[in-house]
Amino acid sequence: MNTAIRRVGYAITVLIIVLVGQITYLQVVDANHLANDPNNIRRFLRDINRPRGEILTADDQVVARSIDTGGEIRYQRVYPQADLFAQISGYQSVLDGNTGVEASYNAALTGRDTEFKFENIVQGKPNTGNVVLAQSLPAQTAARDALQGQKGSVVAIDPRTGAILAMYSNPSFDPNPLTNHDTAKANLAFFLLNNDTAKPALARSYRERFPPGSTFKVVTTAAALDTGIATPDTTFPYSARFPLPGTTTGIGNFGGGSCGGGTLVQSFLESCNVTFAKLGYDLGPNFVPTMNNCGVGSATAPIAPPLDLDPGAAGSIGPAADAEPPRFALAGIGQGDVFVTPLEMALVAAGIANGGVIMQPHVAQSVTDSDGKVVDEIKPHEWKRCMTPATASALTDMMVKNVEGGTGTRAQINGVAVAGKTGTAQNELGAPHAWFIAFAPADNPRVAVSVLVENGGIVGDAATGGDLAAPIAKQVLEALLNQ
Repeated sequence: MNTAIRRVGYAITVLIIVLVGQITYLQVVDANHLANDPNNIRRFLRDINRPRGEILTADDQVVARSIDTGGEIRYQRVYPQADLFAQISGYQSVLDGNTGVEASYNAALTGRDTEFKFENIVQGKPNTGNVVLAQSLPAQTAARDALQGQKGSVVAIDPRTGAILAMYSNPSFDPNPLTNHDTAKANLAFFLLNNDTAKPALARSYRERFPPGSTFKVVTTAAALDTGIATPDTTFPYSARFPLPGTTTGIGNFGGGSCGGGTLVQSFLESCNVTFAKLGYDLGPNFVPTMNNCGVGSATAPIAPPLDLDPGAAGSIGPAADAEPPRFALAGIGQGDVFVTPLEMALVAAGIANGGVIMQPHVAQSVTDSDGKVVDEIKPHEWKRCMTPATASALTDMMVKNVEGGTGTRAQINGVAVAGKTGTAQNELGAPHAWFIAFAPADNPRVAVSVLVENGGIVGDAATGGDLAAPIAKQVLEALLNQ
């Protein structure tokens, strides 16, 4: 055989082997990745042209369902609750694909989950699944109404399981115009939504970070107690300012007055910046492990809870271990490098309520088949061990005293012991943010809550967490405890 022909034959053989190998890789090894790639238009068209299950509240109210349009794209999603659940349910759009629960539980909603019954297909029944949320309609409504139209977020969690009982951010948006099969109308809806300066499409409760202010002092206290640099009975001087070593500046108290002059418990009730700046400074790099254990990372390594939404939660950040010492003093009062989501602070409160253990948060509680039978239940899983049980108990006592006679008295509920901590966070972009975290009943916690009112809400520059956010937390706690 001619040498040149032989070489061509070898080359063709090699190319065939490479081609077969590539096809095998794509169809076998990488098949699942390609099938579930959000940019795979075949996958999206397959999903939107088949029946899709409902998204339901815990009290069996419809959040999302499909209607048969009879058109080329057969099924269209509708959202009867409009903006109330939009940042949880997400949407299914012919232009933008799926988000929220519609994306994270897509396999269940479309019936591709292997748990569903083959006999449904044989009997002609819809082989779809329904996603049942952990939020009830009254709970979600209570969270929205308590904000009274102010820009902010409310997150409520069952500390025992991690189930999110309510999660609402204002402003929100109506997803219905986005699902229109008329692309011109859908394009206009997306344009208006994305160009709204209030950013209603941004789920602030779990996708946006804010300085937590004095609510973060619970993490500072946990670090101080767990490392042994302080006890509840450790005394601190009466002072108006903590001078930052190595600098010409210092950290003052809210309102410019003096505080301290007593035990750590007394400083906690007064939310004394001088005391907690000193604790943060004294902790230094030893502050970082507790922050990490509570779900706060660094700018280069944010820590985000494994939330069952798509896109997921933003990571929370604080100073890295090699940060300059003054950065830890600022972190001690929840300022400087510390930026967290409202969800993160709800998880911190839940961790204290649960003896130091933070459970993995989840918005769904179960998946049912088309007959309503539960085929998958979202079980509790531990996420972080934030502090020791002894420290959690000591912090609970401090937080109860804070609501009874400290900065959090406006969160008091008749006949129920509430544990809470206020926060008023300086904000470079405007008026301070008002915060409050809490849980109740303190002796047998069922609900942990985080409230953030951005930019001082209706009060503006005079806003404080105790005056503005604590009453909102009270209202939400009462609604959930009475369900």
